Amino acid sequence: MAADIDAAKKRYVDRCASHLAASKIVGDHITAMVSREHKFNVASRCELLPYLLTLPLALSRKEAKDLLRFKAVRVERIANVRHDTQLQPGDVVTIAAGKQIPAAALEHPGIVYLDDAVVVVEKRAGLLSMGSESEKERTAHRMLNEHLKALTKSPLQQAFIVHRLDRETSGLMMFARSRALQATLQQDWKNVTKKYLAVVEGTPAKPEGTLRDSLVESKSLRMHRVERGGVLAITHYRVLRSGRDNALVELTLETGRKNQIRVQLAGLGHPVVGDRKYGATTDPARRLALHSHELKFFHPVSGAPMEFHSALPGPLMALIERKRD
Repeated sequence: MAADIDAAKKRYVDRCASHLAASKIVGDHITAMVSREHKFNVASRCELLPYLLTLPLALSRKEAKDLLRFKAVRVERIANVRHDTQLQPGDVVTIAAGKQIPAAALEHPGIVYLDDAVVVVEKRAGLLSMGSESEKERTAHRMLNEHLKALTKSPLQQAFIVHRLDRETSGLMMFARSRALQATLQQDWKNVTKKYLAVVEGTPAKPEGTLRDSLVESKSLRMHRVERGGVLAITHYRVLRSGRDNALVELTLETGRKNQIRVQLAGLGHPVVGDRKYGATTDPARRLALHSHELKFFHPVSGAPMEFHSALPGPLMALIERKRD
């Protein structure tokens, strides 16, 4: 019996290593942390076993039954649970877990989180989010699709783009595993927390504020702020650290227009370092100093809260660190 319990928990921990979010960030490296237990809030009435199968852990039916069998699943208001225990909205389901899992256990260096509904990846700077007229092969979308096909041994596997990052921007990006889930996530996109980190030229006069602009795209594909017409762009900013020449700014998007952060910071008089397209005069890191730092949303299937963070890459952090001397 002890061996069976250990085997079941090991399968769960191994699955967590591949599918749980990277919750601890150290420098440029992602470390997946499987905590001592995981709590999930129930959003609607259902039975326990089907609910376990919808959680963002990609458990098989056998694995879920094993967790129930070995008393690794608890519901706060119920002393003893079974596979057919009726869950109510507001119930909290707790699953016992294991120990810290090293980053090397993750199956793909660009994948932060993977389950049957969503994928969160960390896109590197210089990589297109999706194909264009001039580049169709080396894109985050294409590389993820190829990985999923190899992982599932199915040529039909593919991911669906929920949002895009500029080619020069690095950081967190989300994909859906079906067209239906893509539509669900995009329809609820305004409720997803999207935070970025940027190193800008100079330091904004106000330590925090909200930027509201109307934007239009010119024939040269460059975005411009205009007095009339255009589409509304809203960005909230907060200065986290300032130096002699640059400042580290956190930005929270309320809308998601093309080049929104870049054109609005330029309009504020503090373009993103390395962004010559929008008026930057310095490029010490030889890249755009903009990074997708945080995604926070509710899982489209289970309703469980999901939160992902990615640290500012070392070369960008160095732009701030060296100014502290």
